[in-house]
Amino acid sequence: MGFFSFLGRVLFASIFILSAWQMFNEFGEDGGPAAKQWSPKLALLKKSIDGIVGKNNVQIDARSFVAACIFLKGLGGLLFVLGSSFGAHLLIYYLTFTTPLLYNFYNYNIGEPEFFRLLQEFLQCAALFGALLFFLGMKNSITRKQPKRKSLKSKAA
Repeated sequence: MGFFSFLGRVLFASIFILSAWQMFNEFGEDGGPAAKQWSPKLALLKKSIDGIVGKNNVQIDARSFVAACIFLKGLGGLLFVLGSSFGAHLLIYYLTFTTPLLYNFYNYNIGEPEFFRLLQEFLQCAALFGALLFFLGMKNSITRKQPKRKSLKSKAA
């Protein structure tokens, strides 16, 4: 059972680790294609936040955001392979921050083909989020092995 648990963690974390590796290799001076993809979405987020808290109070840089994504996916995936709950928490933070922004199906009408593609990818990320919550729940429900008490033997006189 231990080997299959490890194999499952490796296969699950490979999604995040390989994606982080690809983003790292493409990063470059401008943040790579990922920063170009995130720039309009982060600008829309900044506009929404500015409407709530006031103008120019929040600065969101796409290059820094991509670097944070690489860190969360890479380190979280490696720690998750080792069975660490901290790694699962890092991956949960990554999915929580990026999924609603990246897969914004709610900005499209139901009949549009883009709506269904984004909804499908959003639901896949929701399934990954659920798997991480399941891992954390199982990790916390397993009772730790209690050290065996040595029985005291009375000495015969």
